[in-house]
Amino acid sequence: MIKNILGKQLLFLDGAMGTKLQEAGLQTSDIPEIWNITRPDIVSKIHEQYLAAGCDIISTNTFGCNAIKLKNTGYTVEQVVTSAVANAKKAAESYIASKPRYIALDIGPTGKLLKPLGDLHFEDAVTLFKEVVTAGVKTGVDLVLIETMSDAYELKAAVLAVKECCDLPLIASVTLDEKGKMLTGGTVDVVVTLLEGLDADVIGFNCGLGPDQLTPHISAALKISSVPLLLMPNAGLPQYANGATYYNIDPQNFAQAMRQNAQNGVWLLGGCCGTTPEHMETLIKNCAEVIPESITQKNQTVASSYSKTVMFGSKPIIIGERINPTGKPHLKKALKESNYNVILQEGILQIEYGADALDVNAGVPGINEEEVLTTLVEQLQGVTSAPLQIDTANIGAMARAMRIYNGKPIINSVNGKENIMDAVFPLMKKYGGVVIALTLDENGIPETAQGRIDIAKKILKHAEGYGISKEAFVFDPLTMAVSAGQDNAQVTLECVRLLKELGVKTSLGVSNVSFGLPARDVLNSVFFSLALEAGLDAAILNPNVRSMHQAIEDHLSGKPLPPGEALDALLGKDENFTRYISTYGSEQAEPPPEKKGADSISSKEETKTKDTGDIPLGEAVLKGLRQQAEQSAQRSLELHSPLDIIEQELIPALNTAGELFEQGKMYLPQLLMSATAAKNAFTVIRAAMGSEIDNTIGTIVIATVEGDIHDIGKNIVRAMLENYRFNIIDLGKDVPVSAVVEAVQKHDAKLVGLSALMTTTVVSMEKTIQALRKAGLDCKVICGGAVLTEGYARRIGADFYAKDAMATVRYAQKFFSSIAEVPPNE
Repeated sequence: MIKNILGKQLLFLDGAMGTKLQEAGLQTSDIPEIWNITRPDIVSKIHEQYLAAGCDIISTNTFGCNAIKLKNTGYTVEQVVTSAVANAKKAAESYIASKPRYIALDIGPTGKLLKPLGDLHFEDAVTLFKEVVTAGVKTGVDLVLIETMSDAYELKAAVLAVKECCDLPLIASVTLDEKGKMLTGGTVDVVVTLLEGLDADVIGFNCGLGPDQLTPHISAALKISSVPLLLMPNAGLPQYANGATYYNIDPQNFAQAMRQNAQNGVWLLGGCCGTTPEHMETLIKNCAEVIPESITQKNQTVASSYSKTVMFGSKPIIIGERINPTGKPHLKKALKESNYNVILQEGILQIEYGADALDVNAGVPGINEEEVLTTLVEQLQGVTSAPLQIDTANIGAMARAMRIYNGKPIINSVNGKENIMDAVFPLMKKYGGVVIALTLDENGIPETAQGRIDIAKKILKHAEGYGISKEAFVFDPLTMAVSAGQDNAQVTLECVRLLKELGVKTSLGVSNVSFGLPARDVLNSVFFSLALEAGLDAAILNPNVRSMHQAIEDHLSGKPLPPGEALDALLGKDENFTRYISTYGSEQAEPPPEKKGADSISSKEETKTKDTGDIPLGEAVLKGLRQQAEQSAQRSLELHSPLDIIEQELIPALNTAGELFEQGKMYLPQLLMSATAAKNAFTVIRAAMGSEIDNTIGTIVIATVEGDIHDIGKNIVRAMLENYRFNIIDLGKDVPVSAVVEAVQKHDAKLVGLSALMTTTVVSMEKTIQALRKAGLDCKVICGGAVLTEGYARRIGADFYAKDAMATVRYAQKFFSSIAEVPPNE
């Protein structure tokens, strides 16, 4: 069985299928996967060529096989997958005698962006992938290869589909840009964290780049991954000459570049776009004697969002505590009324004040917690890239929130009660995550540190039975109020030290220590400092408290804790807190800060959420607060003209968002949420403008070219352009050349945007450009897509190559300004 040799034997996958099918006559109007049925001889022959080259694993010709792509073809997913597997098996018959050969069910992206950024529901994506997996398992594949994923959320949907349908070995591979990021912002550490949490057998990187460009990213993955890695690059970057696409790295250079990666520890090697049987044969021969570096367990405790990771133990981690209705009437009211804007703003503020992650609790009696917590998690991930801590005692709500969470969450919490462990641990095993473990059980909270350690050991032992390692845990030895027991702080601190000796990470709810005493922030910050000295890794606290940040700064700089009444009170040296109360008993609370930022962080514990109803329009747009953007736009209309609001508030906010995106300080999901907020505001403003708006629009026709069903990039571009007042004629995906020409003529469009994701369809881009020129249409053409380079776009006749959505916006602004159709906005 192949699972037994993963990471122990160097394995070789095959190379490109699409370019080989093109050589055999595949046209841009053809669907490659249909050839499994209509031209099985050609598909089998390509498989045979890779097997003859020495490949251990061949991938079925099912990369784009899903119900979306096959709609209206007359073929079902099961028919295509069944034929594809049969073709692969037929090819393998003559080669299995020489050595074991394995057939991988190949699954690529749907071509859709998932909600809330796109129009495909997460569960619908899972269903689409399940249909493919079910058919593949039925026909007897040996493993599953998920590849070329550019969105972490869709990747998770695909992995869950595989895990819920079978126990076959799973390789999950993503595509990165030159900066090492997925389309939606996921980095190498995010990918590894997510996939290890979901228990993938192999983590891979493929497509988009050549071996030299991917090597730094695979090297980064080797430093943090505890599972085997796959590298499947293109044969360089696409080039264009004599009417044909080719790739610029020959077999020998490809093999040499890949050999070093094998020596460094990559256990699975293959090829993507442009690679051939000759590439694979040369690679296999060059690596015949290579034994990769062995895989080591990195033993990291790490959580993630779609674009960021939080590693426990690297530095003190602040988990913002403010999204919790306990003791907060305004949050209870907001949750009952589904007023999520108040909560979203609270989350944004905590991140601005320095929180690394956000605790999210929706535990209010009388509401549907499953529904509310899930919605809250989805909406928070729309406005912040910080990892979330899902905080609930409702197992149903926990399961649902973990499932739809885009990343590897922190879970608050589990404890030593057997029924709780048996409810939470299966969720941890299925969805991954870092769980906060409370040192209490059926008998309550032990009074001694050793009693709490015994519970921690019991939790770890029970987790072993579920295959969960200690790295999945962050133990909370529980902070008890010193007012209820003078040695409570000392017991907790001793427990932190003992847990560190046990080799696990630790967290505390810091503010519990000060209940019932005055000047709570003073006591809390001193206790936090003592806990950091004891080895504390994380704390759930209010980040809008300057003294807490100072405690971390002092700890990292090695500054000793000065003596004082608070220190004596915590260490039991001030009986009945006589001196502490005498010093702090009359202290008055300071008012909350009026402005945001590190310099305005409060020195007091209690703060209130800013009234989100007063947020300026530009700020609401920049933060992606959709409802607030509508409300702010309505208020602005009472004071300003619609065009002034657009020019002075909307466009500057969008420009700022674009600049942050271009600088790598904002990720695509945040950019799209800003665009959505702007669109909502614009709808309000449009109603007040009437026909006046028609004078501010330049018309652009956009389309995903013929043969290509992937419209993610096109849809992102459309969302951004619409917010800059351009009139967009979206022709959709798989658009015939003639339809583009007709649309440009009909709408007298001066600018055309063409998108392609697949190597096999970029030729349609050239044909479309040629047809536009032949028709004598006075228009400029922008080209973009994962398979394009600037040089390639230029050689096929494009006027501009757009590396991303904002590049398209900038070009469109400049172009229409030059022809005086739209006045410049910058």
